[in-house]
Amino acid sequence: MTDHTRFAGHGVLVTGAARGIGAAVARRLAEEGGRVLVTDRHLPEAARTAAGLRQQGFAAQALACDVADRTTVEAAVAHTVAEFGSLDVLVNCAAHCTPDVPLFEDDPDEGWARDLDITLSGVHRCCRAALPHLAASGRGAIVSISSVNGLQDFGNHAYSAAKAGLGSLTRTLAGHAAARGVRVNLVVPGTVRTSAWQGRDDELDAVRPLYPLGRIGEPEDVAAAVAFLASRDAAWITGTTLVVDGGLTAVNTGFQAALRHP
Repeated sequence: MTDHTRFAGHGVLVTGAARGIGAAVARRLAEEGGRVLVTDRHLPEAARTAAGLRQQGFAAQALACDVADRTTVEAAVAHTVAEFGSLDVLVNCAAHCTPDVPLFEDDPDEGWARDLDITLSGVHRCCRAALPHLAASGRGAIVSISSVNGLQDFGNHAYSAAKAGLGSLTRTLAGHAAARGVRVNLVVPGTVRTSAWQGRDDELDAVRPLYPLGRIGEPEDVAAAVAFLASRDAAWITGTTLVVDGGLTAVNTGFQAALRHP
């Protein structure tokens, strides 16, 4: 059951929030009383998401923010503080994934650099800008979104390396920020039904049997985990990685199936 007061009075900044997991996170935290700044490189989509939340009676605004651009990141943080009075929760959802080329040696520098700049360095930029304000709030929390790609091989060299890097950044930043009263945690989703999978239902059907819980994830599954880690219910949790993947990385269903059906 959703607690409509868990984030009452909290100023919340969500990156990559125009759609998918980011939009679900923004919705969940707004439903629980947060005042949410929906940010994304694509402002019209972010504005639609924020408008939909306001139509439901929630406090939400939209702002263009490219996490690869320090100026827009700092502007988003300043806007949150100015409009909501504080920045209490930062959720890093923005990411970029460049498809792999057939041969690793042909991998272009541009794709590698782009994936790391947005997916990993973008989180660094956001945390750096937000940390003083999160510390000042007295209840600051950072939750970043990684991927099972950062734990096992699911392809996408640059994206996977960046997502793996978020695990290390989460631990080191948690150690630094703890004395300032700020908690830092990471959520690691498996396959989640978002627009990235639009028109690829056959692929989703193919991977579904690999999930012990019998289904792929929904954005709301990830949003629920984020809400927990960002809330005072997780007041004694920092530096942790919460895997939200339906059991994918815990259970080798393919291996088990091979033994049952040689």
